[in-house]
Amino acid sequence: MISPAPGILLIAEPFLKDPHFMRSVVILCEHDKEGTVGFVLNKPFEEKLDALMPNFEGFPIPVFYGGPVQVNTIHFLHQYPDLIPGGQEIMKGIYWGGDFEIVTQLIKKNQLDLSKILFFIGYSGWSKGQLKDELKEKSIDDDLKKAIDELKKEVAGYSIAIAEKLVQKQLENKGAQQELIAEQLKELTKAQS
Repeated sequence: MISPAPGILLIAEPFLKDPHFMRSVVILCEHDKEGTVGFVLNKPFEEKLDALMPNFEGFPIPVFYGGPVQVNTIHFLHQYPDLIPGGQEIMKGIYWGGDFEIVTQLIKKNQLDLSKILFFIGYSGWSKGQLKDELKEKSIDDDLKKAIDELKKEVAGYSIAIAEKLVQKQLENKGAQQELIAEQLKELTKAQS
């Protein structure tokens, strides 16, 4: 069993019947004594960012369903620490949050590569000890091959740069599976091209 930490990918077991997490791949962004926060990566939301936020009119950017907590909030992951201040690094090169006003300005000026930023409505949250209990019950797994397969189904075409970074991080944590996963990553990259 893995230990929850920022940058870890989790996948829900196929038999999990919770509609919020069925066949979900979740990236963890924060884990401390109070609980855990993450985002579902492979569930595109039915509306685009411009439909959810009037200040993005004319920018139909994909949004993902981050989870069932506070679905009236927008969150983001990005690869722009020098342009977007205030983000929290969850793994090398991937940041959670930051100054949303600056993000808005950069998008309106077309100064961001949208393959390097993902938006989420809501988030996934676990109270103290809850995620560890679910990992023990195996309702959530850390099987990297399954996680990559789920990412290939849903995330490809939206933000390949972030997906690649997440997979690379997992490769560092799973040395024995590196060859198999590297092949999966190559297929994912080809599908994007």
